[in-house]
Amino acid sequence: MLATSLARSVLLKPCPINLFRTLSSPGRGASISGNLATMPSLPRAFLLPAILAPVTLAGAAPAAAQPPLGEAELATFAPSKTPNNDKIDYSIWDEAMKNIVVSMGPSLREGAPRPDPSLGTRRQYGHVSRYRLEGTRVMFSFFDPEVIASFGEYRKDLENTANIVDIQSLARNEQLAYWINLHNVALVEQIAKAWPVRQPREIRIDGVPLDEARFITVEGIKLSPRDIREKIVYRHWKDPAVIYGFWRGEIGGPSLQREAFNADNVGRLLTRGAVDFINSLRGTQELGDRLQVSELYKEAAPYYFPNFEADLRAHLARYADAPTAALLAKTTGAEPVLAEHDIADLAGGVREPTYQNVTSNGQPVSFRIPQSIAALLKEREAKFQELIRQGRTGTVTFSNIDLPGDPDSKDEVE
Repeated sequence: MLATSLARSVLLKPCPINLFRTLSSPGRGASISGNLATMPSLPRAFLLPAILAPVTLAGAAPAAAQPPLGEAELATFAPSKTPNNDKIDYSIWDEAMKNIVVSMGPSLREGAPRPDPSLGTRRQYGHVSRYRLEGTRVMFSFFDPEVIASFGEYRKDLENTANIVDIQSLARNEQLAYWINLHNVALVEQIAKAWPVRQPREIRIDGVPLDEARFITVEGIKLSPRDIREKIVYRHWKDPAVIYGFWRGEIGGPSLQREAFNADNVGRLLTRGAVDFINSLRGTQELGDRLQVSELYKEAAPYYFPNFEADLRAHLARYADAPTAALLAKTTGAEPVLAEHDIADLAGGVREPTYQNVTSNGQPVSFRIPQSIAALLKEREAKFQELIRQGRTGTVTFSNIDLPGDPDSKDEVE
């Protein structure tokens, strides 16, 4: 079993995420004080990071267009028909995800109201999106340079893994987990390096938009995040559930799971991601008698939804809960117009100059957090209390579902 190594700093360095769980979990008796500090004094581990490497943002001169990948290059990544039993160990990344990703819980299908401006200023810091209480958030504002560098090291470790084992000869679920993890690690790395940034699509690498930039190298072939999704996974996996494994760094996209993908959990995590996204405002809404869906479905349409309306509606129905099923029944069409490009972090992609002290069970804690994050966590706690009142205290997911026409693939995502 191969084990890649993420720098231990991301796991062992003091991090307030455990306290955030306490603050924002229902029934824990935690609160955030209203003390204003215009000159915060944070422990070193909580200092906001500087940008480590030059990142060209939107507005710079565009780079020359990148040539498309050739068929010979793409053929390199075609899954073998005679898979082996090799495994890749993602336990380090799994542990990291549990410490840097915050879940906002399932959607209530209610848009969050516009928050009040920060105390002492008319400027609005933090998230204002009506989707801000959906999906998951990454704690970019709490990463120091050592933590940020560790993501780049881990991405390179994953790239090098393909020089040690034949990725294409792994079992299909092993391959799929590899591509999803590599894609998501690369996105976390680049957004962490560019932070603070309001929207990931503003990030440029050598003048090329982040999603199109070929900064990932596997078996000597340079790939972009979009290449991994469309040219490899969408091309070779016919179940559209794979859409929900890929994190885009945006509030409007699928959630970043709080577990690393592996061969055993990939079906379960994709199902979880599909249920979360489809039954949320960022996935499906109604406008009059028309169904509106995420713009991400338009990207995936050539691979999974050739008859867009009929195929997509059948896919949505597979994961729809009762309210979403009712929405599908009373609407027509499928308009891919829903989007929210703001960064999926806690701070809204900005450094806020005002902070609040944190208390837990009435006891002061030795650090402060920005007011906007404190407000978001309070909103999250109120949402969880509403979920409890509604009796929505758990979820049931199904994995390894047999797919039509695949009787010999009972345990794999095809």
